[in-house]
Amino acid sequence: MLGTDAVAAEVYKDGRQIVNNINQTVNYAHDLKKHYKRLTDIAEKLSARKEDIVAEANKYKTKQFTRECQVWMSTVTKREEDVQELKTKYEKVQGEKGILRFLHHHLRADLSKSMAEKCDELQNLLLEAKFEREMMVEKSPERVRIMHAPKIEDKPSLHCVVEDILSLLRDGNVKKIGLWGMVGIGKTTIMQNLNDNEDIARMFDIVIWVRVSQDWSVEKLQHVIIDRLKLNTEGITNVDEVAWRIYMELECKRYLLLLDEVWDILDLKKIGIYGNQKDSKVVLATRYHQICHKMDALIIMKRMSEVDAWKMFKEIVGQNINISGVEPIAKLVVRECAGLPLLIDRVATTFKFKDNVHLWRDGLIRLRRWRSIKVQGMDEFIECLKFCYEDLDAENKKICFLYTALYPEDYDIYIDYLLECWKAEGFIHDADDFKVARGKGHTILDELIKVSLLERSKKMNHVSMNKVLRNMALKISSQSEDFKILVKTQEELQEPPNEKEWQQVNRISLMDSKLCILPELPDCNNLKTLLLQKNNDLKVIPHRFFRCMQNLVVLDLHGTGIAALPSSVSCLTCLRALYLNSCINIMGLNYLEELKHLEVLDIRRTGINHLPIQIGYLIQLKCLRMSFSNFGPETRDVEFHQNVFSNLSLLEELRIDVDPNNGSWEGVVKSITEEVATLKCLTSLSIVFPDVDCLKSFISTSPFWKETHFTFHFSVGYHGSSSFHIQDCFEYQIRKCFKLANGEGVHPAISEVLANSETFELIGHKGASRLSDFGIGNINKMRGCLIEGCDDIETIIDGDSERRSALENLEKMYINNVPKLESIWEGPVHSGSLAKLTSLTLMKCPKLKKIFCYGVIKELCRLQHLRIEGSLEIEEIITKFENNEFEPKVLPKLKTLELYDLPKLESICTDDSLEWPALENIKISMCQSLTRLPFNCENGVDLRCIECQQLWWSALVWNEDTIEQRLRSICIFN
Repeated sequence: MLGTDAVAAEVYKDGRQIVNNINQTVNYAHDLKKHYKRLTDIAEKLSARKEDIVAEANKYKTKQFTRECQVWMSTVTKREEDVQELKTKYEKVQGEKGILRFLHHHLRADLSKSMAEKCDELQNLLLEAKFEREMMVEKSPERVRIMHAPKIEDKPSLHCVVEDILSLLRDGNVKKIGLWGMVGIGKTTIMQNLNDNEDIARMFDIVIWVRVSQDWSVEKLQHVIIDRLKLNTEGITNVDEVAWRIYMELECKRYLLLLDEVWDILDLKKIGIYGNQKDSKVVLATRYHQICHKMDALIIMKRMSEVDAWKMFKEIVGQNINISGVEPIAKLVVRECAGLPLLIDRVATTFKFKDNVHLWRDGLIRLRRWRSIKVQGMDEFIECLKFCYEDLDAENKKICFLYTALYPEDYDIYIDYLLECWKAEGFIHDADDFKVARGKGHTILDELIKVSLLERSKKMNHVSMNKVLRNMALKISSQSEDFKILVKTQEELQEPPNEKEWQQVNRISLMDSKLCILPELPDCNNLKTLLLQKNNDLKVIPHRFFRCMQNLVVLDLHGTGIAALPSSVSCLTCLRALYLNSCINIMGLNYLEELKHLEVLDIRRTGINHLPIQIGYLIQLKCLRMSFSNFGPETRDVEFHQNVFSNLSLLEELRIDVDPNNGSWEGVVKSITEEVATLKCLTSLSIVFPDVDCLKSFISTSPFWKETHFTFHFSVGYHGSSSFHIQDCFEYQIRKCFKLANGEGVHPAISEVLANSETFELIGHKGASRLSDFGIGNINKMRGCLIEGCDDIETIIDGDSERRSALENLEKMYINNVPKLESIWEGPVHSGSLAKLTSLTLMKCPKLKKIFCYGVIKELCRLQHLRIEGSLEIEEIITKFENNEFEPKVLPKLKTLELYDLPKLESICTDDSLEWPALENIKISMCQSLTRLPFNCENGVDLRCIECQQLWWSALVWNEDTIEQRLRSICIFN
C-alpha cells in the first residue's frame, strides 16, 4: 500500500511539472513581444551608456580605459552581438503565418525565454557601468612622440649625419654621442629626424626628446622627463628623490635620450640618467665643443653643400622660384646664407612672397647690406649668433674674433700667420716668447672654434670664417669706438679708400683685389694693421706713403708686384710683422734697418739674390723665413755678411727654403749652419742639408735640436719639392719632420735624427732593402711614413731583425713607386706593431702580390682607410689565416676601401665571414678579375656607398640574389 502511494505521489509530481512547463512555455510564447520590447529598451540604454563612455574618453587623448572598463566594454560589445542575433530570430518568427506559427510555438517560447535571460544580463551590465573607481587612467608613455621632422633624405649633407649617428647607436661600445656645430647649422633638424626615425623606434623601448633651454636647471629637465614617462611625483620636491624615481623607471627600459640645444655641461646622474644594462643611449646636441668632452663619440656638423642649400631654398620658396629671371638672383641669395639651414629657412620664407623679379633683385641688395639696414630674417638669426660672441670670457678673445673678419669670407687663413698677427697686435697677453705666444694663441683659436665662431678649413692648419659670421663681426666692429675695420673686397674696390676712410679706421684690408695705386700720404696715425697682399697690379708704393703710420704693427705686402720698399718704410718704428713673401720683383731690403721692433720677417720667393745686411740690424727679430734660390759662392754679399745670423740673438724660428735645382746653396750652407747652431733662443728650424755630412756637422754642434720643445723640418739631399707631403695627412700639427732624398745606405747621423722624428719621408734612396734597416728602435716614434721611388726596398719590416714590436706609433703610411716591394712584413709580427695605423696607401708596387698576412691583420685594430692602386701582381688583399679560417672581427675600424687598377686581383678575402662592422665606402675601378665581393646578408651593415663601373658590377657572382639587391641600392656607377 505504501509503495502504491509513493508511486502515485511521484506521478502526481511529474504531472504537475509537466503542467507547469506547459504553462511556462505558453506564458513565454505569450510574452515574446513584451520580452522583445524590454530587450530592445535595455540594449538601447546600454549602447547609449557605452557611447557616452567612448565620447568621454575621446576628450582625453592622453588617457585610456582602466582594465576594468576595458573588460566591461568588451562584454557589452559581445552582448550587443547577442542582441542582434535575437532580433534577427524574432523578426523571422514574427513573419510566420497560420499553421506554421502554431507548429513553431515552442520556438517562440524558447526565444522569449532567451530574451528574458538576456535582459537580466544587460540590466546587470547597466548596473556595473557605475564604476567604483575612475574609468580612465593615463596612457602608458608612447614609444615615440612623432615630431614631423623636416625631410632630409634628399639632402646628403644632413642625411649622412643621421646615418653616422645611427651607426654609432648600433655600436655596443658607444653609450653617449655628442653632436657639435654652430648656431643654425641644422642640429635640431638632425635631432628631430633621429626622434622620428623608424629604425630607432624599433631599437628602443622609448625615445625621449628634450630641448635644454638656456635657463635650464636640473628640476626643469627632470620635469620634462617625468612628463614624458608619465610618472606621478606629486608631493616630491627633493631632486635626488625625483632622480631616483626616474632611474627606477628607466632601469628596465632600453631608452634613447635626445638632448637638444645643450648650453652647459650636464651631470646626467643628477637628473636620474645612470645608464643601464639594456644598451640605452644618450645623444646630445650643442654649439659648445667642451660640452662634448665626456661623450664616447663626437659628430661634427658641417655646413650644407651648395646643392643641398639650393634644394632646400627652392622647396621653401615654391612656385615663385620659376618666375622669369629669378633663378640666377635666387642662387646669389642662397650664397648669402652660407649653407646654414636655419638662415636658409628664414630668408627663403621672406623671399617666397616676392612675386616679381624686381622684388627679388631689391631683396638681394638689401640682404647684402644688412649690416647697415634691417633685413627680416637675417637680424633675428644674427642675434642668436651674437650670443656666442658676447659669451666669450675675455676681451682679447673678442678682439681676436673681430680681427679675423679682415680676411675674405671662407678664406683659408694659415694659423701660424694669424697667430703672428695677433701677437704683433698685442692680443696675446704675457707672451714675449714666440713659442709661448703660439701656445696661448692656439688656446684662443681653439675656443673660438669650439664656440663655433671660426671653422677649421679642409686645408690642414688653416681656419676660416663664413660669410654670415664675418658680416656679424664687421657689424660689431662698425659699432666699436676703438676697433674700426675697413674691408673692401675685389668687387667693392674700384679705387683706394678716400681720405676720410683712412682717418677713421684702425685696421684696413684691401687684399686680393685689383688695387694698382695708393694715395701719396694718407693720414692714418691710428692704423695698426694694413693688409695689401695679393694685389699683383700694385707695382709702386709712393715714397711718403708710410710717413703717417707710426703705430702700424702688421704690414702684409706678400704677392704684390712691388719692386722696392719706399723710403718712408723707415717711419714704421712700431712695426712687428712684415710679409714680403712672393714679391718676386723686389731685389733688396733698403730702409729696413730702422725697424728696431720688427719680430717677424718673411722674404721667401723674392728676387733677392744675396743675404741682406739689413737683417743683421733687426735685433728684436724672432721669426725669419727666407729663400736661398739664387744665392751662391760667387755672390760677394753672402761671404761679406757672414755674421748676419749670429747677430739675431733673440731669433726663435728660422725657415730657409732652398731651390732643389740650384746647387749653389752648398757653398754657403756650412757657414750658415755654424751660425745657426749657436742661436740659444732657437726653438724651430726648417732647413735643407745638401748631404749627410752637413747634417752630421749641425747635429753635433747644436745643443738644442734634440730637446722636446724643439721643432724641426730637416731635409737631407735634394728633391723636386721642399715641402713635407706626409704631414698634410694629419689633423694635428707635426713638430719633427725628416726627409731623406736620393741618399744611400744607413748613416749613424740619419738614424740619430730618425729616432727623434715624428714623420719620415724616404725618397729615391738606395742601399737599403727594408725600412727596418734603419733600426726598429729608431723608427718607433714615427707617426707618419712616406716611401717613394726607392728601387732597393723589398719589404718594410723584417720581424726577425729584432724581437720587439715595430712601428708602434705609426698612424699614416704612404708607399708609392717601389718596384721591388714584395711584402709589407716578413717574419714574426710582435704584439703592438702597427697598432695605431689608421691610413695605408700602396701605389705602383708591381711585385706586390699579397697585402696582409695573419700576423699583420690582427694588429690593425685602428685601420680606417686602405687604398691600393696600380699594383699589377696583387691577387688578394687578405691572405687566408694559418688555421685556414678567418677571424670575423679583424679590421674593426675600416671605413674606406679603395681599389684601383689591380688587373690580377681575385679576392678581397676568400669568403664572406668577416663582419666589416665599420665599412662605409668602397671604390673599385679596373679590377676585372675580381668577381666576388666578401658580403652576405648580415655583414657590412654600415655600407653606404659602392662606387664602381656598371659593366663590372653586372659580371659579379653572388651566393644569393638578395645580397646583390641590397648592395645595388647603394651603388654609384661611373
